[in-house]
Amino acid sequence: MSHKPARGRLLVIDDDEIGRRLLLALLSAHDYAVDEAGTGEAGLELLRTRHYDLVLLDLHLPGKNGVEVLTEAHAMHTAAEFILITAFGSVDTAVDAMKRGAYDYLRKPLHTDELLLVIERALADTDSRRAMARLKRVAAGGVRDRLIGAAPAMERLWDQIEKVAPTRATVLITGETGTGKELVAHAIHELSPRARAPFVATNCASLSETLLQSELFGHIKGSFTGALSNRKGVFEEADTGTLFLDEIATISPAIQIALLRVIQEREIFRVGSARAVPVDLRLLAATNIDLGAEVARGAFREDLYYRLNVFPLRVPPLRERREDIVVLARHYLAKAALENGLEPPELPPATADALSAYHWPGNVRELMNVIESAVIAQAGTGVVTFTPPHSPAADRRPQRIGMEENGSLNWSLDELERERIFQALIETRWHRSRAAALLGIDRRTLYRKLKMYEAGLDERPN
Repeated sequence: MSHKPARGRLLVIDDDEIGRRLLLALLSAHDYAVDEAGTGEAGLELLRTRHYDLVLLDLHLPGKNGVEVLTEAHAMHTAAEFILITAFGSVDTAVDAMKRGAYDYLRKPLHTDELLLVIERALADTDSRRAMARLKRVAAGGVRDRLIGAAPAMERLWDQIEKVAPTRATVLITGETGTGKELVAHAIHELSPRARAPFVATNCASLSETLLQSELFGHIKGSFTGALSNRKGVFEEADTGTLFLDEIATISPAIQIALLRVIQEREIFRVGSARAVPVDLRLLAATNIDLGAEVARGAFREDLYYRLNVFPLRVPPLRERREDIVVLARHYLAKAALENGLEPPELPPATADALSAYHWPGNVRELMNVIESAVIAQAGTGVVTFTPPHSPAADRRPQRIGMEENGSLNWSLDELERERIFQALIETRWHRSRAAALLGIDRRTLYRKLKMYEAGLDERPN
């Protein structure tokens, strides 16, 4: 049996359990995805952690009333529209709430046809505003000029970015190496209410545990060898803005615990200090590893995973958006020519066909590097050509046959190290954590080696 996609995600906040249940049944029957809350406090907690298109909010609630909920919800920059539900004698309160940003109000008892019409109109107006914002963004250039693509997979990604960007929700960005996860993080920041505040990015795999702890949370003078002065960490640097933690799967259990506490308490402790420092920021994280699998095997905390995975975004690999390959190639061709002071060459049809047919294991990053290399190597010819390699990973690593035939004495230490890492990855079926264990090094060291090589060794063979 097939199911229709939800027409929108709605939240009903009403202390009348019977009325709330009737609303849920009605809205679900009309293909809306619906959550419920019986108090204003419970509704606000859902709004902090989930994306909603529209909220049906009763004005008379125990604890925080509807006006207080509306005010706090707008302060947290939720993208949801609010339709107020009020008793007959509370119209003045409803009108006042509309001045505070509510979309409309309905009086009890609710009439089904009127309710559904107002919901449809509110969602349609929201879609129109999003479409207009997209047109303005395209016309003005900016973030979408950098995250290029019109393939259906990219349009779906853009739709998700536009839904989550105005909210406070934590976003976990997943995707293969080279797909552009940091560009997605930049897009979320630049389309958010925090766009004028700092965007701070840190690669968690690039530092040892001690240095990463200092990088994240800062330290005070004398807290460890080399701590010659007080230093802010990236959490403080990103205050009021957005913090992007790349390669989040590589952090140690101790850092995982500390990060979980920061997310929950919204405060940090500098290394060596007992004084809490409050922070207000949007957290984005990225990984090219299946974090769910890491949780299953005990390598990543389940509670932290769910805190990070509030709104998951998957960046599609280039092979799932082949329509964009030539568009991207032309963009990087012009960019490489400009940056290197060269005349922009042509992209012949045969080259375009070859680029489109190749499987691009290194994704957009590989395409960018291939184009720049071709522009420089073929300068003066007026065109660029491309011959797909038979095995990109094999072409870029030390040739194993040379080692077997000529002996390891013909190899430098760097070449021997690269070959040993490659063999460990093969033996562990390209599972980097197990490869690191086999090599007797930690995961961060392995990640640094792979990044230093820029050789595509993290790509699994077909």
